[in-house]
Amino acid sequence: MPNKRRPRKGSKAYSPRKRAVSQTPRLDSWPEVSEGPKIQGFAGYKAGMTHAFVVDFRPKSLTTGQEIQVPVTVLEVPPMKVAAVRVYEGTRYGLRTVGEVWAGSVNNELGRRLPIPKNYDAEKAWNDLTKSDIEDVRVLTYTQPKMITGVPKKVPDLMETRIGGGTIDERLEYAKSLLGKDITVVDFVKDGGVIDVSAITKGKGFQGAVKRWGIKLLHHKNSKHRRMVGNLGPKRPGYVRPTVPQAGQVGYHQRTEFNKRVLKIGEKGEEVTPNGGFLNYGEVRNNYLLIHGSVPGPTKRLIRLRDPVRPSGPALKEAPNLIYVSTQSKQGA
Repeated sequence: MPNKRRPRKGSKAYSPRKRAVSQTPRLDSWPEVSEGPKIQGFAGYKAGMTHAFVVDFRPKSLTTGQEIQVPVTVLEVPPMKVAAVRVYEGTRYGLRTVGEVWAGSVNNELGRRLPIPKNYDAEKAWNDLTKSDIEDVRVLTYTQPKMITGVPKKVPDLMETRIGGGTIDERLEYAKSLLGKDITVVDFVKDGGVIDVSAITKGKGFQGAVKRWGIKLLHHKNSKHRRMVGNLGPKRPGYVRPTVPQAGQVGYHQRTEFNKRVLKIGEKGEEVTPNGGFLNYGEVRNNYLLIHGSVPGPTKRLIRLRDPVRPSGPALKEAPNLIYVSTQSKQGA
């Protein structure tokens, strides 16, 4: 008999496939940018999907310059607020937190997320920060879900965002100017820009090996079961190896999609809200992003945006020519 070989069923790249610890995605990598200083990330909430007609901006596409239909995702992105500035110093083991300076006043809802410092001396904190050798500057930003009618919660989502571009002194001054103030999505990206998108995927619960790993069903004459794995491995070693496909959690994992094109940044939500509102969401009432393609996660899920860590695709000199965005009702679709 020939020794038949085949690729394994399912990727081991994301193992262990278990539930995400938090619905707020964690970003460990930030790219260097030439312009700046600027905020390198933002966050919004997923409203839903629709379709649009746009003039194809891809130079190597067969339909370059022609009108094409594309799927688009609508993200509602109300202003975020800066709660604190955090600085890091470089050590032989990587970055280490030096300290942070909190804003004089923050939204009361943020107190539901974490304890807010009281009787806080911001000037003393700034003086302590400037004495150290600063390697990186970041800010603690939080969302304002109470401004969104489609997301039924008031507790903000808190996250750390890097300030990039320019010198360390310029970044520190820029972060100081943002402290306690609103930042909008146009401070982060412009029409036609490319971004990375991170979110927690839609949870599917506990599923079997066929759905989880894509293994082949056993023969119909197999004893008792068809949707089970053929065997759990050899007699030695005396344990089941982690490469064996088994049942377990599917979905609710953090995933990142790279180089998503921003087709439009708008201020009037009625321009993209379909008749009757988005399913399980409702109407878009704040600033919004129109992103080419899909993004991870279900409706209402928090979506984190970041400057691209490995950019590809054409750099557009002007915004894409968006001709039409469908507002046809999604009810019963």
